[in-house]
Amino acid sequence: QVQLVESGGGLVQAGGSLRLSCAASKSILSINLMAWYRQAPAKERELVAATTSGGQSNYAGSAKGRFTISRDNANNTVYLQMSDLKPEDTAVYYCNALIRSYGVGYTAYWGQGTQVTVSS
Repeated sequence: QVQLVESGGGLVQAGGSLRLSCAASKSILSINLMAWYRQAPAKERELVAATTSGGQSNYAGSAKGRFTISRDNANNTVYLQMSDLKPEDTAVYYCNALIRSYGVGYTAYWGQGTQVTVSS
């Protein structure tokens, strides 16, 4: 069964940095799109950043210049380096990936979420 396991969340002061990681289980054939979403309390889940297998990346306006998405294709891992964090970045961050596994075509999977809290 395909799983995405996230790590790296926590509590940080405004202006600080965090790096989130998301690793896919090894029983897969290929990964196309990998992305990070976030959901703040009482708000809808929103896209933060996404990257394709070819290395193209897109960012939400709030993330541009502060966040960097990267991936390690050999280890099926995607990262989100977050800098200059602001209290409004506080949310649960979710990894999402479009994965092809044995006997299954490309399917979107979600990680369990990791809490990021930025104090002022």
